[in-house]
Amino acid sequence: EVELAESGGGSAQPGGALRVSCTASGFTSDYNEMGWYRQGPGDECELVASISDINTTYYPDSVKGRFTISQDLAKNTVYLQMNSLKPEDTAVYYCAADYRLSDCYQGSRCPCRPVVHYWGQGIQVTVSS
Repeated sequence: EVELAESGGGSAQPGGALRVSCTASGFTSDYNEMGWYRQGPGDECELVASISDINTTYYPDSVKGRFTISQDLAKNTVYLQMNSLKPEDTAVYYCAADYRLSDCYQGSRCPCRPVVHYWGQGIQVTVSS
């Protein structure tokens, strides 16, 4: 089993920055990719960043150019730097890991376990004036 523990997040003003971190423990060889999903109130679960064990990254258009994912493989830790924050970035952010990360089925809530095996408990990010 893989356990994911998130830290960071919090509150920021529009245009500000926040950082979230995720450390994996357990059978850390059971996945090839780590990343972040987010769930806003009344919204579907959205993949916002992923990174493979060879540092291939993915971002959707909603965060591209503003968010950056990175990792320290020796520490089994992944980071998400969130810059130029917007109010619509407000959500619970979930760390996730699996052989491969992909979009949840349309309309799904986080965590979308049918398509992603390992999830953190979620951490709040709030962007407001």
